Amino acid sequence: MSKNKFPPKKRPPILPDDGPVYLYGLHTVRAALDNPRRAKRRLLATPNGLNRLTEGSPLPQLAIEETTPRDLDKLLGADAVHQGVALEVDPVDRFGLDDIEKLDLVIVLDQVTDPHNVGAILRTACAFGADAVITTARYAPRETGVLAKSASGALDLIPMVSVRNLGDALETLKSNGLVCLGFDSEAPGVLRPRPAGGKLAIVLGAEGKGLRQKTRSLCDEMVRLDMPGPIKSLNVSNAAAIALFAATAG
Repeated sequence: MSKNKFPPKKRPPILPDDGPVYLYGLHTVRAALDNPRRAKRRLLATPNGLNRLTEGSPLPQLAIEETTPRDLDKLLGADAVHQGVALEVDPVDRFGLDDIEKLDLVIVLDQVTDPHNVGAILRTACAFGADAVITTARYAPRETGVLAKSASGALDLIPMVSVRNLGDALETLKSNGLVCLGFDSEAPGVLRPRPAGGKLAIVLGAEGKGLRQKTRSLCDEMVRLDMPGPIKSLNVSNAAAIALFAATAG
């Protein structure tokens, strides 16, 4: 058999953390621009996108490059709803539990890796006035435009805490007076509205796998969501919204 005299060279693998981070969409970019903790590199904007971005308040001092919708599509991908703006940034500094002054209502995610779900949970947690969203250092999505767009600005508005040991974090929360409420479809108890004024950590696991056994054992209570319709389960971001409503409606 003949051999290719010029075989293709193997390209080095592209690691998921390589390359710049681009945030896009008006709400997402505006929140990042207004976040003093965020390192901004350059803003790419169409004339129309720039006008809409500056309607509320002036921009901070940074490099601005005029671009076109087509060029943004090439940079971000055809599916990115960029609304004519993209911001190149450094990943936002993650918080530690010691950095959060008030811990009354938090969301804890046990190895939830889907960036759409994590972004939606950040947005919901911010809307309900939660104090932080806690994720594991491993098995959690890196910061991307997809995650930030799903969060609709919440990535720069609510602390996102990354912990190496989720068990130690739960113990710290309990020592601060929070009740750790875990969710499992097979739990004996049913989610009900919580008493007003109670400190609560809502603990959610990845879709399919759910909470790990060790995480379940560290929760003060385990509850399930009983759905009346023919579909008996919700994705984790919808479950977070219902849990936050139950936690704050009382």
